[in-house]
Amino acid sequence: MIDLTGRRAFVTGGGRGIGLATAQLLAKAGARVAAGYRSRKPTPDPAIAATIAGDLGDVTAARRAVADVVSTLGGLDLLVVNHGVWPPDDVPLARMGDAQWEGTRRANLDSVIYVCRAAIPHLSEGGTIVLVSSTAGQRGEAFHADYAATKGAVIALTKALAVELAPKVTENCVAPGWVDTEMSAQPYAGGGRRRIEQTIPLGRVASAADVAGPIVFLCSPLARHITGEILNVNGGSVLCG
Repeated sequence: MIDLTGRRAFVTGGGRGIGLATAQLLAKAGARVAAGYRSRKPTPDPAIAATIAGDLGDVTAARRAVADVVSTLGGLDLLVVNHGVWPPDDVPLARMGDAQWEGTRRANLDSVIYVCRAAIPHLSEGGTIVLVSSTAGQRGEAFHADYAATKGAVIALTKALAVELAPKVTENCVAPGWVDTEMSAQPYAGGGRRRIEQTIPLGRVASAADVAGPIVFLCSPLARHITGEILNVNGGSVLCG
């Protein structure tokens, strides 16, 4: 039912996990997709039109990456900003060093703003932006205040841009809970995954594909009258109105 034939999409963090699953699903729906990555280039996939390297936390690199996408695809209709980091060690805010705070902010917030700022002028009429936040941005996360604060800022950015860009562009956010990706390997170890699953009403952590589906829905004409929304994909673990 979802047909994105002719649409041109840029997915950041497309080397693995949610980003790669999203890039592949967009391509399956007919879009021409450029997948951005920083350190891990996606496995060659004929369905993905281009891979774009760059540290998006650097404003010049972010501009260059977007310019490369626009040049390669001939324009831009869909932007999925998915990249980010989650420092796995529990660190109370009172003991958090500047390096961790600045690194998380740069990866999770500054880079999102840089990519959006570079891409918005290129988005076509009827284009779409989907940002990827987290349930931590909705409810906070003790001992991970840096992550929660940056993801909460992404949610606020979603709402600001939705109004700013209307009616030309829709702008929404997907907020995953626990997902089966490498980023969560440390808390899943030693029986941690089972303990986490016991807190989720649906009884399991999400797969990357479970998150990619809602992202692609928001990129599709089925979501043409939705903007400024935060779509929680967490198995019922955090219920936000």
